[in-house]
Amino acid sequence: MNPNLRQRVGEDGEDTSRRVRQRVEEDVARKDQKPVDWASMIYDPMLHIFMLLDYPDRASLASTCKAWKSIGASPYLWSSLDLRAYSFNLSLAACLANRCADLQKVRFRGLHSSSALVNLKAKNLREISGESCGNVTDAKLSMIVARHKALESLHLGPGFGEKITSEAIKRIAIFCPKLKSLRLSGMRDVSSEAITSLAQHCPQLSDVGFLDCLSINEEALGQVVSLRYLAVTGTSSINWRVATESWEKLPNLIGLDVSRTSIDHVAVSRLLTSSQSLKVVCALNCHMLENVADFDPDEFEGKILIAKFNNTLNASILFEDNSKMLNEETMRWLEWNLSRTLLYLAEYNLLGLNSFWHNHGPKLFLRLMQSSQEDVQERAATGLAAFIHMGDDNASISVMRDGGIPILLKFAKSWKESFQSEAARAIANLSLNDNAAKAVAEEGGVDVILGLAKSRSRLVAHEAAGALWHLSLGDAYKAIVQAGGVIVLMELLSRWPYDRGELLERAAGALANLAGDDKCSREIAKAGGVHALVMLARNCEYKGAQEHAARGLANLAAHDDSNNNNAAIGKEPHALETIIQLTRSHHGGVKLEAAGALWNLAYDEKNRELIAALGGVQASVALAYSCMNASRDLQKSAAGALWSLSHSNGNSIVIGLEGGIPPLVSLARSQYKDVHEAAAGALWNLSSNHDNALGIVEEGGVLALGRLCTTSPSKMARFLAALTLAYIVDGRLDECVKASPGERSSKSVRLPKVIISGLKYIERFINGFMDPKIIKTAASSFTPSKSAQVLKEVICIPEDDNLRCSGEEIGRFVKMLCNPSSPVLQKIAVFALLQFTLPGASHAKHHASLMHNAKYPRLLRIAAAATSMPREAKIFAKVVLRNLEYHQPECSKGKKVINFQIRLGRQFH
Repeated sequence: MNPNLRQRVGEDGEDTSRRVRQRVEEDVARKDQKPVDWASMIYDPMLHIFMLLDYPDRASLASTCKAWKSIGASPYLWSSLDLRAYSFNLSLAACLANRCADLQKVRFRGLHSSSALVNLKAKNLREISGESCGNVTDAKLSMIVARHKALESLHLGPGFGEKITSEAIKRIAIFCPKLKSLRLSGMRDVSSEAITSLAQHCPQLSDVGFLDCLSINEEALGQVVSLRYLAVTGTSSINWRVATESWEKLPNLIGLDVSRTSIDHVAVSRLLTSSQSLKVVCALNCHMLENVADFDPDEFEGKILIAKFNNTLNASILFEDNSKMLNEETMRWLEWNLSRTLLYLAEYNLLGLNSFWHNHGPKLFLRLMQSSQEDVQERAATGLAAFIHMGDDNASISVMRDGGIPILLKFAKSWKESFQSEAARAIANLSLNDNAAKAVAEEGGVDVILGLAKSRSRLVAHEAAGALWHLSLGDAYKAIVQAGGVIVLMELLSRWPYDRGELLERAAGALANLAGDDKCSREIAKAGGVHALVMLARNCEYKGAQEHAARGLANLAAHDDSNNNNAAIGKEPHALETIIQLTRSHHGGVKLEAAGALWNLAYDEKNRELIAALGGVQASVALAYSCMNASRDLQKSAAGALWSLSHSNGNSIVIGLEGGIPPLVSLARSQYKDVHEAAAGALWNLSSNHDNALGIVEEGGVLALGRLCTTSPSKMARFLAALTLAYIVDGRLDECVKASPGERSSKSVRLPKVIISGLKYIERFINGFMDPKIIKTAASSFTPSKSAQVLKEVICIPEDDNLRCSGEEIGRFVKMLCNPSSPVLQKIAVFALLQFTLPGASHAKHHASLMHNAKYPRLLRIAAAATSMPREAKIFAKVVLRNLEYHQPECSKGKKVINFQIRLGRQFH
């Protein structure tokens, strides 16, 4: 996934100059413009094109021809470097050094070595801005400033200062006499000597920020008479009596930021009243100030206090014409500090997420996103993304209400990668809300995000993949597919290496969501999605990527017979082997999705046998044993995998021999109805075998199934449990025990008691569906369709639509119906046949065809005419006969099937 640029060839093997030409034609040139000789273009337009490229592409394009080489060497291209998306080490510094003679500004995130910054050989460097530099010590910082004596601005933090002492500040003062702005964060102590040194050696120092420090010398700051702006945001242990006495005397102080400190209303009042020059004080999240009920923030005429009082934000200056109140320089300082404070509050979830922030938070962030300062815009976008993530649907609604989506999409279209990534992150979080996702799609956001997903920047592609993941959860998935999103997601999986697990997780998550749609699943398979997901599951060690690769395969296999993806996955080399291996993972999510994939894949008969040959039955039994205390979804999928695998008699026997019955009986006792359904379905299949049926009895399965068929909130679970009990008590088990009495010595089985209990539970189940009025109406209905309509509300079990029986199973129910020795079994048998033949059911024609071919209608007529048959069974038998007359006989093959599991993707932040 690493987009290394090799000479003039891009990551896809395409010539870089050709790719750049394509990019320019799409973004810059007019659609009707004729082809031009790019090498002969005049200097300024080409310089602009170079500016649209990242640093590796600039260097690569400059080596294309002589004309472009001179443009690529322009100082305008290299006067400012933003290296935050790169690992700032000695290697990168060496690559850039010969272009940095005129470098004036550099930004970076993480400094692996102080020598890297020195090795840029940028003697004219004016501004340094670094984040996440916790490894910088006094010695390293001293070396940096000693080599850059022309520095005018030094901003370090957040993630800085733990290893820095006041000695480093003294060095800064001595080596950087032209310093105008100094902002440092995270220092333990800023001594009076260090501040005095700044006052003595830096006469132009007008902007100082000691942010999130433990302590500062308040009195010494009052001696820096050149100060125009002072920020002590988040700094603790401030003596506000000393601070006000010292700072009110600063003759040039215009702006003061005391946000997230312990300042109170007395100190604020004194500063605003006593200082003649002070124009604006920012005091957000200052609890000792905000909790004063009778404080009036508007009493200071001509001065501005930005704070929260009585659930109202006193910050109208941000949304009104401020030309008369604050000059441009002051407004820029205010925006910078506000953006930092709001980002901190959002990321640490300190906004409270109450009505106040829902009303004002989005407005503030969106206002700051329109600042003229790029770092302010970026922090505002980051803060907005965090605000949405930490909030609920109301946060997303607030952003939409305040016009956030068009602003975010405008950001995403920027050529700056930092803007692109932050906008994509905010859109990703916003898209977890269905209405917001729909609005993003309607505003053309899908095309924008797909464009970002093609970026060579790992960070941009990472956030864009996350946005596609969330957009694909709802109806916006259609827009993704229409815009060619399947191909883009496939390219993400193939372009980035397997060590970029989080990015690949997001791409796989989006593909898995798309695969839930039948048409989309075909397109994914056609594009090579099966192979890509299998390779991802095999080769990527990141568990999230494995999880969603397995979910993608499960969803690809979750469609009906007209979709051949199920069989295609089975034919893919190592696919089934990989999925079985994933069921043994220590990660719950991976096991869950792997089990879900087995559940769907084992529907195909060939897959079922291959899975068994590869040890899939044993793996599924082991998984069922291990998930007793696991999540609801994992229990359901583990039971479902055994349900699907048990469709074949051979696998059913192996499951019994491997000890699969005890965990299934335990899962039948679960508190969750969907676990009930899967466990009961597996036990029904297993009960077709005599030994398994006896094993179910020995494990206390009759009591578990009895409770299930009488108390489960799921009609489907109750029905399947009743069918399982019917298989156990229909007489075959008695014959099995008589035939081999010595083989069951370990546990005593009292068959008469088992049969009585089983029949009692079945009868209670049947009586729950026996409404005399409904039955009478259904019996008198002239047509099967009218009869089905009458029975639908009470009798029909909608989930049964997914059950597809074999001829042997249909025959077993017909035999029960014709056996006059058990009226209860007659009722459950005809009830089952009724469910399987209701008009409109997916497999009703198949079941009707089986019955016609076996001449079962004649047996049904005989049974319905028998005087010994219960009245309800007679009525149901007549309805079944009408259903058979309604369906045209068709030859159909197949076994019992289960409900395919479409797995939905989870959120991130």
